This record gives sequence, C-alpha cells and structure tokens, in this order.
Amino acid sequence: MRLSATDVYAFQALGYLGLQEPGRWVPSEEISEATGIQRPYLVRILAALGAKGVVKSKKGLGGGYALSRKPHLISLCEVVRAVDGPVAPLSCISLNWHEPCVEEDRCHARASVYTRMRDAMLAVLQEFSVQDLVTDARQGVSYGHCLGHLLKPNA
Repeated sequence: MRLSATDVYAFQALGYLGLQEPGRWVPSEEISEATGIQRPYLVRILAALGAKGVVKSKKGLGGGYALSRKPHLISLCEVVRAVDGPVAPLSCISLNWHEPCVEEDRCHARASVYTRMRDAMLAVLQEFSVQDLVTDARQGVSYGHCLGHLLKPNA
C-alpha cells in the first residue's frame, strides 16, 4: 500500500474540518480555499468520506460539511478505506475485500510476508486519527508538498 493523492487531499481536508467548532457547517468553497484542493475534486472526496460515515453534509443555506465524530474517534484506516478501498496490498489477504486464491493454503509469501505487510499497515493506520491531522492543520502545515513526493510507477 502507498498513499495516493486522494489520501493526501482527504487528510488535508479532514485536518481543516477538525479545526472547526463543533456544530459548524463548512462550505466546500471554504475548505477548497483553505486547503488548495480544487473544489470539484474536493467534493468527490467529501462524497466518498460521507458515504462511509467519516463526514456528514447538510444541503442548502448554512450547509456544508462537518466531521461525523470527534477527530480522535476517526482512524486514518477508516479514512484510507473510505477514499481508496482496501488497505491490503493483495485481495487474497484483504480482510474486507477478500478474493480466494487457489494457492492460499500453501503460499508461504502470503502466510508470512503479505499478511505481515497488511497487519503492519493496518496497525499504523489504526493507531493514528484525524486528531493527528488537526495538529498539523493548527500549525499551518500543508500536505500540498507531499503530492510531489508520492511514489510513481516507473514509466
């Protein structure tokens, strides 16, 4: 697993939402301006987060977006799964999107390497929450620079 641009943008938006007073609905235009995320892309990310219960939305005048729960109660694992789907590197070891493999029972790499990779990623993403993103947002840290550091497949 590696972070995607969508993950980075979601982290930035959630950090900003976590800074807001409870009960405040934040318009997508404000989030876009504060984070530098283009609004059409931001709205798609917020829709994915909303579909999985990470954020809630309210339409109409005075509407916008808010976190569905307190920041410390939303794990980064939940966020990544909401925007990217499985955390596991392979479907044969995925906990939520498992697809059987004919070699499952005798595959040493699956039983040792791949399963450990999955478990390590899940443990780290479960250990940290949106509150950690709020800490950065409060300090004015921009994840925009992270986008230039994303690993890209060889061309």
